[in-house]
Amino acid sequence: MSETPLVSETSFNIVYLGIGTVAWIVAGLKIRAWRRDPSPGLLVVALTIAAPSTAFVVAAPVLYRLIDRIAHRGNLATLLVYLGITCFSAGALVLARMWTPPKERADERVWDDAAGADTWRQVRGRLAVFAVLAPVMIVLFLTGGADSPETPLTFDTSFATIPGIALFLVLYQALFGFALLDISRVCLGHASRLPHGPLRRGIRLIAAGGLVACGYVVCKLIAIGAAFAETGGTEWLSTALGPVFAALGAVLITAGFAGPAVAAWRRRRSDYQALRPLWDLAYRADERLALEEPASPWTERLAFRDLEWRTARRGLEIRDGQLTLRPWVDPAVVTAATATAERAGLNEADRAALIVATALRFAVDALNAGIPPRPREEQVPLPGLDAEPAEERAHLVRVARQLYAPLTGEALAVATAAG
Repeated sequence: MSETPLVSETSFNIVYLGIGTVAWIVAGLKIRAWRRDPSPGLLVVALTIAAPSTAFVVAAPVLYRLIDRIAHRGNLATLLVYLGITCFSAGALVLARMWTPPKERADERVWDDAAGADTWRQVRGRLAVFAVLAPVMIVLFLTGGADSPETPLTFDTSFATIPGIALFLVLYQALFGFALLDISRVCLGHASRLPHGPLRRGIRLIAAGGLVACGYVVCKLIAIGAAFAETGGTEWLSTALGPVFAALGAVLITAGFAGPAVAAWRRRRSDYQALRPLWDLAYRADERLALEEPASPWTERLAFRDLEWRTARRGLEIRDGQLTLRPWVDPAVVTAATATAERAGLNEADRAALIVATALRFAVDALNAGIPPRPREEQVPLPGLDAEPAEERAHLVRVARQLYAPLTGEALAVATAAG
């Protein structure tokens, strides 16, 4: 049996357990998202991340030996590791083809209906290959006689002299390499059709991770072939360089999955916090519109959960406040804000936000001053009320950011002077 230095095993324990733990956190978030909004696509995402996460945890030497002691069979953990990576390969192949760039979807769903008949035919063909070869791999492993104690780092080169185990290893590496190349190719195609942003960067990271992880396959195949031919001196490719490629590829792929989700979370949190000044204004107009009193600044900063629900509720309450304030909006203020926006050269979206922000600030002051409301026939409709749901939040965020901007103060001053 080959011995690996303790310092080397310690470093691999840290790296493999660290990567596996982080990846499992990502998988847990995907499972949570699937439980909130069940769909086959999200479930496949969660399982595709969970499979290699488990493989990395099991591959840590400390757990590898523990599993073998409990099972009373040497190297059983190796089979679990390789099957976990094989499941990842199959799942990732499916995901790469099921996913459709946003502009090419018929609706808001990311998976399932977006995939056409040709896509499903490709998916079935590739899954059939895995479905046939995975049982073959299990049989080859269990009947190969590789049951004497070994470490996960040296298993491949120690038992590659056994024909059945060598074939098992080659099949595993071939399936893994094929999946990595196919996923990278498909993901690069997806990324080329996306605009610059977190989603494109995430998909390109997945593609890059797949290509980097191919270095692991190359190193392993060279080392396995050399061991089968009983040629020494190449074990380091399997025990040192190969795992480095695998770890780096796993980090890139995990970052590719997590990056867009983190970016979306940060965007929701930013929107939630950005809407606070506008919500405060609506709350001052009518405290009955809110389900609860304004949160303290610290509570606002510590809002990390349920941000989508919080932001949606905040938007609805702002809309109710805007409708409440509409009878106190002065047409002269809208005219002054429009003229100010045109002088400043604002685009259509920012112009609408400036008009609404100026009108609402004036309306709150008028309400507080006891000015009587205007009759319905004299009320002025404000821009943005007919915005589509997908655009409404962005509009309200722009209004909130214009609420106390210099241009808004300028427009109010012009309207006050004219009045």
